[in-house]
Amino acid sequence: MQTSQGRGVWGSRMGFVLAAAGSAIGLGNIWRFPYATGQNGGAAFVLLYILFVILIGAPVMIAELAIGRNTQLNPVGAFRKLAPGSLWTVVGMLGVATGVGILSYYSVIAGWTVGYFVKTISGEFSTIIAKDISQQIFENFVGNPYSAVGYLFVFIIFTAYVVVGGVSRGIERWTKILMPILFILLILLTIRSVTLNNAAEGLVFYLKPDFTKITAGTVGNALGQALFSLSLGMGAMITYGSYISKRDNLTISAGYVCLFDTLIAIIAGLMIFPALSFVGLKPEESGPGLVFVLLPSIFAEMPGGFIFGAGFFLLLSVAALTSTISLMEVTVSYMVDEWKWKRVNAVIVMSILAFLLGIPSALSTGASGWFTDLPLLHMGFLDLANALLGNYSLTIGAFLISIFVAYKWGLKSVFKEIELNQNIFYFNKFWAFMVRFICPVAIFIIFVYIVITGEYF
Repeated sequence: MQTSQGRGVWGSRMGFVLAAAGSAIGLGNIWRFPYATGQNGGAAFVLLYILFVILIGAPVMIAELAIGRNTQLNPVGAFRKLAPGSLWTVVGMLGVATGVGILSYYSVIAGWTVGYFVKTISGEFSTIIAKDISQQIFENFVGNPYSAVGYLFVFIIFTAYVVVGGVSRGIERWTKILMPILFILLILLTIRSVTLNNAAEGLVFYLKPDFTKITAGTVGNALGQALFSLSLGMGAMITYGSYISKRDNLTISAGYVCLFDTLIAIIAGLMIFPALSFVGLKPEESGPGLVFVLLPSIFAEMPGGFIFGAGFFLLLSVAALTSTISLMEVTVSYMVDEWKWKRVNAVIVMSILAFLLGIPSALSTGASGWFTDLPLLHMGFLDLANALLGNYSLTIGAFLISIFVAYKWGLKSVFKEIELNQNIFYFNKFWAFMVRFICPVAIFIIFVYIVITGEYF
């Protein structure tokens, strides 16, 4: 379906909700959220995370969707239309650049999930392996330049195939397939996990809050997880919002996206923590190596572990794909709107660019000494890209968007957009207070927290 201006639109509200939820649901929900929960006190962290999604994430999402639907343009065109002749256009440019940058290194990690799916179904984890052996398998895999770059290429191709189909016939159609698959896989794996021996211990840690474990770090991590898990600050929701029908209720749509994103993260925890308890691992011992090191060593010990492992890595691949689709769409919509390119040409160029930009990240986990340990910085290229683009850039973008909506475009303009066709904005006063005073401060605190601690999301 297309508008009279030739831009695509979502065929239905559910199509948008599934696509936007797919953008938000990714490796951050199923990989980072469980190990962040394990390292930050369990259930108390979960409650803080949910609170911050409601108080910080949802208001900023509504703001981005309102900008997108009002202008029906990409992030650059949107800011240029609402604040012509001003420097606010730079915020849109930052979003587009951030989108293609994150796509480049995110696709590297997404490629690992496909590679580990292949490893699992080929039987590599069918026999019991120690954690140190699993660690060596992972290091050999990511340190192989052919597999690292090859799986990056594969994932870029998957993403391009979906995006080239357009909004309704490409993104919407495929997310209507991928999101149910993701949810079904997650539910099946969770049911298997909670029925394992000793699962109750993991569930108690995850579901019974111990508020004495809350520290400043717990609050900072929960706030950062809430913001970054919703794909805010880089223009994805502005872009997706630009395809929303004027008939739809923006606040209800945003609420559904936040609900699904949070629900998937919470269910992922229900899947992970019983599995850790099954093999006697403490939740705080999980860490970033949870997915590619700990879990493969668990699968072989678990009854039906072969099916569990294959399903898990397929689940991760699907979650990652729904996110890379939105990342590519941000840049493609920019080229279609501003440069008047045909969609297929824009997709081809962006795919090539993302692939080339992703090669240093693919080689930075052992395949190339220079990219693995950058001179003076003492970190790998992938870690540097995640710090600059996935953290600093997103934080700055979300901060400036909240400032723009509250003090430049104006709250009355947002209310007018949301209340089209007699839609009622029930929480307008609460939203106005949050986006004017609380959200900018909270996002600034995240920025300071990242700078001081060097902890990235």
